[in-house]
Amino acid sequence: MGLFMILFTLIGGITLSAQSSINGALSRKAGTLETTFLTFLTGTLFLVILILFFGQGDVLGLLNAPKWQLSAAFLGTAYLLLTVMAVPKIGVIAANIAGIAGQLVIGIIIDHFGWFNSLHIELDWKRMLALVFMVISLYLIYKGNKRSAEAKAKPTGGERILVQEQ
Repeated sequence: MGLFMILFTLIGGITLSAQSSINGALSRKAGTLETTFLTFLTGTLFLVILILFFGQGDVLGLLNAPKWQLSAAFLGTAYLLLTVMAVPKIGVIAANIAGIAGQLVIGIIIDHFGWFNSLHIELDWKRMLALVFMVISLYLIYKGNKRSAEAKAKPTGGERILVQEQ
């Protein structure tokens, strides 16, 4: 069962990257808030169908949940909105690596302190090393993106440069 969960999560990551790229492109045409709205509206309609056929039948049970647990909906919205804003400016991979790095940082803190009824897993050198490697990968990818963008912006020598006089 654990292998299936890893596979499902891997597929989820693939779809998230594809969604980030598509949402970034759409946001250039329709706007960031509009793109985020479309994503959540579509997701809501899809989930209504899933709830009707496969739900446990207690949607109103959400009203009985502790209020701090309901904040997850706002956090998910913020994540999507910030990602839609970032992708057109820094690219899909840099936005995704930054998101994953953020998830690792807060995940390690949550595990270490056992917040939100999670497993209590001590911070050790292996986890710290994983964070260092993630930060290094984000730096290298971001710098590579910047160099690539700068190279595209520079004339190659064979092109004529038009200078507009003021």
